Amino acid sequence: MDWFQVVVLAVVQGLTEFLPISSSAHLILVPVLTTWEDQGLAFDVALHLGSLSAVVIYFRHEIGRMIVSSLTALRGQEVNDDAVLAFWVVIATLPVCIVGFLLHDLISGYMRSTLIIGASLIVFGLLLGYADWKKRGTRSEYQMTLKDVLIIGGAQVLALIPGTSRSGITITAALMVGMSREGAARFSFLLSIPVIVLAGGLEAISLLKDPQLIDIPAMLVGTLLSGISAYVCIHYFLVVIKKLGMQPFVIYRVLFGAWLLWFFHF
Repeated sequence: MDWFQVVVLAVVQGLTEFLPISSSAHLILVPVLTTWEDQGLAFDVALHLGSLSAVVIYFRHEIGRMIVSSLTALRGQEVNDDAVLAFWVVIATLPVCIVGFLLHDLISGYMRSTLIIGASLIVFGLLLGYADWKKRGTRSEYQMTLKDVLIIGGAQVLALIPGTSRSGITITAALMVGMSREGAARFSFLLSIPVIVLAGGLEAISLLKDPQLIDIPAMLVGTLLSGISAYVCIHYFLVVIKKLGMQPFVIYRVLFGAWLLWFFHF
């Protein structure tokens, strides 16, 4: 890869990983609009590491409290709100892990079409707009019930459909059960941590089974740029939704999805 390709791929990955606009929908355009060859599993792992580092650093204080509180609870001592939140993250992650493992070949082989991606962008974008407009409440991530968590975790399974957006569908579900915009987004970001770890881990295992030539400088720069862009994205997304809500992202999704359908199918 040349350095321009490294920069573009890293920034696109970092910006779209956490916005509710679908990273798969944007990354699919790269080989279409350029003559670049596939960047390979090693670079994918590096980009995932960058995104993971960004969300962990941004929420480092919350994560630290969740880990300490969970260990305290496991020793049979006090169970506080941070321990409960950590438990909710685990519970909400289980459905997508199970379904993703069982249907991995189907999803990776037959569902990555521009028709599915374009339709998913529009349909789930409109659903996000409805949830933000009609259903959102005031509860934070510390005020969820088990029912809320199961609904959000179940909705996260839909993110396996390319174009849905993992952050988009989990925020939609959280808004539907009465969470605030900020609470929905923050819980969605926390949910991304185990998902990125698992996805990156599977890619790393595949890489070990089929070793590739690794461009160390490109991987380091890709990790750094992906992490920086993801961190900036998380920060400003939380700022924007306080003032403008989810509607700008809904409009973008619908227009982008319509363009994909028109460009590839009409």
